Amino acid sequence: MNIFFPRRTFLKRVAISCFLVLLVVIYYNINYTALPQPSSLPVAGVAGPSCPLGFYTKEELEPHLQRPPQDPRAPGANGKPFVSHGMTLKEHYEKLHGFNKNQFNQFASDHISLHRDLGKDTRCLEQKFWHCPGLPTTSVIIVFHNEAWSALLRTVYSILHTAPAALLTEILLVDDASTDDHLKTRLDEYVKQLKIVRVLRQSERKGLVAARLLGARSAQGQVLTFLDSHCECFPGWLEPLLARIAEQPTTVVSPKIAIIDKDNLKFRKPVPKPQHYMRGNFKWKLTFGWEAVPNEEKKRRKNETYPIRTPTFAGGLFSVSKSYFEHIGTYDDQMEFWGGENLEMSFRVWQCGGQLEIIPCSVVGHIFRKQSPHTFPNGSSIVTRNLVRLAEVWLDDYKWVFYRPDKKVKCNNRCGAQVR
Repeated sequence: MNIFFPRRTFLKRVAISCFLVLLVVIYYNINYTALPQPSSLPVAGVAGPSCPLGFYTKEELEPHLQRPPQDPRAPGANGKPFVSHGMTLKEHYEKLHGFNKNQFNQFASDHISLHRDLGKDTRCLEQKFWHCPGLPTTSVIIVFHNEAWSALLRTVYSILHTAPAALLTEILLVDDASTDDHLKTRLDEYVKQLKIVRVLRQSERKGLVAARLLGARSAQGQVLTFLDSHCECFPGWLEPLLARIAEQPTTVVSPKIAIIDKDNLKFRKPVPKPQHYMRGNFKWKLTFGWEAVPNEEKKRRKNETYPIRTPTFAGGLFSVSKSYFEHIGTYDDQMEFWGGENLEMSFRVWQCGGQLEIIPCSVVGHIFRKQSPHTFPNGSSIVTRNLVRLAEVWLDDYKWVFYRPDKKVKCNNRCGAQVR
């Protein structure tokens, strides 16, 4: 016999306790299913009224615009380098002038088709995409300032020729107060024939962050996809990005970035079995860099198509759920012009419940230049100020590592605005 209460009373209390626990479980299950879930997207493979079971078909993923017939002998065809033979004196001058203006071979770009075919990606042929969760729609946002006509339009056409029409809501070209005549009325008139392409303009030059925020506010797609204005998209680049966001809406994803040679516009295609992948990192002076994927991350990945977690990203090419982008506060709108915004977004995502990943089956080429062809007010001090603000806002107790005796710039009132 229990010294506190008789056996019958003990059994009665046990029965009552079990009944109450059962009621709590039932109440929780009923109310939990009625509450808004972290993601409104259904679980992969589970059919519903608006979510049929199975995979997307090839017909459902047809691009917005079919590529015209290609001449395999054309300059730069199939991603090959542009080769010039017997250039005239005038052509040499045009090449030199174009390179000085853009810091890449504009002469080659102008002679390569705006619709050039890069061939097929043979690495991810078996990749399929579930109807559940359905792939979200996207708005592609491209910021430009005095970009070469051929480079900008090749970027646009490469999207139209590769992105599924059902998923591509629009392409937004955001002009950061260009002064070149060909990017004004001529561009406005040209894009009218492309239907889903729109031009947004800033009346004064405000820089990359402000221009991207203008595009984000105007975007109607569920996902924001940011690209630079001198890119080419490899076939099948968009679906893997959208599929990952459908699975995990708090993931910010970047494609594998292929190099387009600035001297001859050769597209360096991904090889079927790369020896190693690279991911983003940073130094304590808050500059971005690349590092080999460490062994623990290699072990975590199940196969070559598996996402690669990355501490930081280059920031020029990525996709993010629009609702999550707004949830984490978008970009820091106090960062001026250019510099540090990629690390700021990287730190923001990781410290606000998200994660950054590189998606190997998504490949986008980018023309990497040794230096920017554009000037900025106050020169390099703009970048320094942005980095100081980055340290003050996100590094907390570790910001002392960033500050060095030779760091002349101090944080002013604007640096501390977001901290407060």
